[in-house]
Amino acid sequence: MYAPIAFGFSAFLALITAFSYAELAARFPLSAGEVRYVSASFNRKIFSSLIGWLIVFTAILSSAALAHATAGFIKDFIDLNTLFLTIGIVLILGLVAAWGITEAVVLVTLITLIEIGGLLLIIFTGWDNLITLDTRWLELVPPVGLHDFAIWSTIFSGAFLAFYAFIGFEDMVNVAEEVKDARHTMPFAIIVCIITTLIIYVLVSLVAVLSVPPDQLAQSNTPLAMIMDYNGSSVPPWVMGMISMLATVNGVLVQMIMGSRVLYGMAKGGEAPSWFSQVHPKTQTPLRATGLVIVAVLIFALLSDLTTLAKVASAIILFVFASVNVALLKLKWSEEARPHNLFTVPFVVPLFGFIICSAMLIFVLWKALIG
Repeated sequence: MYAPIAFGFSAFLALITAFSYAELAARFPLSAGEVRYVSASFNRKIFSSLIGWLIVFTAILSSAALAHATAGFIKDFIDLNTLFLTIGIVLILGLVAAWGITEAVVLVTLITLIEIGGLLLIIFTGWDNLITLDTRWLELVPPVGLHDFAIWSTIFSGAFLAFYAFIGFEDMVNVAEEVKDARHTMPFAIIVCIITTLIIYVLVSLVAVLSVPPDQLAQSNTPLAMIMDYNGSSVPPWVMGMISMLATVNGVLVQMIMGSRVLYGMAKGGEAPSWFSQVHPKTQTPLRATGLVIVAVLIFALLSDLTTLAKVASAIILFVFASVNVALLKLKWSEEARPHNLFTVPFVVPLFGFIICSAMLIFVLWKALIG
């Protein structure tokens, strides 16, 4: 019943960092955004290179995890070998990423609109349960006491996993060079993206726990279809299954594009071999960087399990978020005047973002050490 609390905490964590990203994207509208932010702040090539490679690694892990999930969704409809499904998914989406940024963005946009439509349909069908929140809200509030640490530990663990759902807004800064007037449009796009995601996900999580018994929801392989069924929807279960599958397909494609663009940006900046900075004259995409990402995604998708991949990716992103926040802190601390005519945030925003990301990362590492 405490899933909305976990989602809300994750959303707040992501929102704070998104504001830091928005200011930095206005200052440095370049590919491999996080690498440029850290480099400009600390002027330490080793540290900026580390951040860049961690981001590429996260993109690879995320793509592998989502390719796993996509294969699982397809297997629910068609009894095919999971291994061959995973390979096919990675190769097909890798080819789309290599095809061209315009074509990939069009496909991502279409799938995103379908995803949003599916989530709004869940909110609509569960509206009767949602409006009971004013009388049932106490069910969603965890107890606060010295003996309730285990409950809060579970909530924070859930928040860590839910945090993975909010990963994505940071991908936008890595295609900044392909955005018109990025200094002004990118901050606005980042903030709209994270706030929209926050509202939709929290509403869906509220509908879920108010509609379906939590123990049944936890055991379901198709929770969205179960929510629709419990709320008496006439929409066939396979429709929500298809939407869930498209969501993971979208994730794989976005992460592949992001990983290749970061590697390309690092190669241009000297943090990676210059061989990866080559752009194909026809597709205008970094084919060599994209090829490396495709091969790495295939390896991890075939050798690792979904949960492990998601946990490692989330932990790395927390470290990157903490680093981005502290980079903005240092820039703000050392500059004599605020940037003119650019989006900026108060000093307290990156400060609080650094503290909360670091605290979450310490909690995750502590949980991992104690088993």
